[in-house]
Amino acid sequence: MDENSQRVLKMSNKSLAGDVAAICLSNICIIHCLALPVLAVTIPSSFSILLDEEAFHLCMLMLVLPVSVWALSSGWRKHKKRKATLFGAWGLGILVLVTFFGHELFGEIGEKFVTVIGASIIAWAHYLNFNACKKFRL
Repeated sequence: MDENSQRVLKMSNKSLAGDVAAICLSNICIIHCLALPVLAVTIPSSFSILLDEEAFHLCMLMLVLPVSVWALSSGWRKHKKRKATLFGAWGLGILVLVTFFGHELFGEIGEKFVTVIGASIIAWAHYLNFNACKKFRL
């Protein structure tokens, strides 16, 4: 294997790791949105500060944005398929909107619903990107 092929393989592995990380982060967001009502009822109120939705959404957004942008752009440079990148941009746009204006625009239940949709779209985009990049790795 020549030096250029090894460099591409290393880059490919990093891109795949980014996709896996972004999928995991999206799933954490979905679990948080779906489990928070149950946790709020079952845990003592002293722990409720740890579950502040706005702070959680902002922290997740600060993690998801760079990981997703990096993984999707790395993948796009490799496979040139727009579908994954467009889905990713759409999902990230939804999460940004929900993080800053979700409660006012959609209400409490609508905010959770739209967040789950946005996170699912991002996970799907990274799944598409992962598969497209995997084909170039072989």
